[in-house]
Amino acid sequence: MRRPHTTSAFDEDIDRLYTSILTMGGMVEHAIAEAGRALEARDDERAAQVVQDDRAIDALEDQINAEVVRTIALRQPTAGDLRTVVTVMKMAGDLERLGDYAKNMAKRVPVLAQNPGVDGAGAALRRQSKLVKLMLKDALDAFARGDAEQARDVIQRDVEVDQMTNALFREFLTHMMEDPRAITPCMHFLFISKNLERMGDHVTEICEQVIYLETGSRPGDRPKGDITAQMTAPAAPGAA
Repeated sequence: MRRPHTTSAFDEDIDRLYTSILTMGGMVEHAIAEAGRALEARDDERAAQVVQDDRAIDALEDQINAEVVRTIALRQPTAGDLRTVVTVMKMAGDLERLGDYAKNMAKRVPVLAQNPGVDGAGAALRRQSKLVKLMLKDALDAFARGDAEQARDVIQRDVEVDQMTNALFREFLTHMMEDPRAITPCMHFLFISKNLERMGDHVTEICEQVIYLETGSRPGDRPKGDITAQMTAPAAPGAA
């Protein structure tokens, strides 16, 4: 939990940075949720709104970075105070990347809407996006409360996102082998699932920053369940 500083002006600067980060986090949560809904419903308009709203996320990152630079220049923080402002800047970078991944997911919706549907694909990817969104919500809550243990719990949950990526990888490959018409949409679905896996990684990086901020030390190696780089295609139907 953040402790009051002896200089009230520095406290005001930090309060503004915390508020900006939590605001940015809320915008990214919304983007992830809306991109998932647009994907499941094949909703071009909702997807276009996600793409448009990403500009505000990018602008807020620029604002936070400028505020961090200003705070360092004016207050010349040291030790724990410097750790706080640098952590905020790193978190802003992770949130911006999360917003980009949500935008990229939304950009694929119009293409998918013009291709044959794949039973259950949109719903499965929306479930994966919900997992990531909930992880982000809890990571931001851990940051706001200064709760390193909650941050550690979120890191552990990233394995579930990885495992879902593995399962969807197999499922989409099977669809492509069974029906050539499914190749184009399933390739997009594979990219989306992999992007969601990377989004989970960025959330864990935010949690690692929270742990460092609160304890002064980095957590150990994070658990990983993504094995798509080592996976092989399933046997073709009817193969000996």
